[in-house]
Amino acid sequence: MGMIELAMMKRWALAAFACGLTLAGPAAAQLAQNSDAPVDITADQLEVVNAQCLAVYTGGAEALQDTVRLRADTLKIYYKPGTGGSARGSSPTGGSCGSLLDRMEATGSVYYVTPQQRVHGDTALYEAGSDTITISGDVVAARGQDVLKGSKLVINVKTGDAQMQSGVKGRNKPGRVRTVLYPKQQSAAATPPAAAR
Repeated sequence: MGMIELAMMKRWALAAFACGLTLAGPAAAQLAQNSDAPVDITADQLEVVNAQCLAVYTGGAEALQDTVRLRADTLKIYYKPGTGGSARGSSPTGGSCGSLLDRMEATGSVYYVTPQQRVHGDTALYEAGSDTITISGDVVAARGQDVLKGSKLVINVKTGDAQMQSGVKGRNKPGRVRTVLYPKQQSAAATPPAAAR
């Protein structure tokens, strides 16, 4: 690594430290159901915009909490304006940025993966106030072989309740919510042989 690159990295690190940026995940984020584990975010690059209380992760961004992942090309983390000693930087109103998460916006090749399901979409929005994640675009959710398709999936992260939506109405029209379910196959051991019946 050259002297110029090292100097630039030191300058960036000092700027990040000066604005109060921590390397821990966003406080109060709830990507995983009933988890108080920290949110660990990785990406190729991080940009901090103090005036908007915003951290922008680009290049294969991934937020991991417990066993749940939110992956996207770009992940934007917005913090709530703070008061008192929890300041991170300056907010648009001249106050400070707090350490509590307001929302996460994911764009480009979005994947929301839990131990039970995999969801793919174009964009995702996690809102801390409502503990919901909304995945939009060409949404495909899979659990085992079962597949659910639509244009918008809203998941309550606390309860696990979900709602798939589509803007298309009317029977036999393409683009409606669609589910393909595969019946569970009985194991051969559970079915007695014909001679034993």
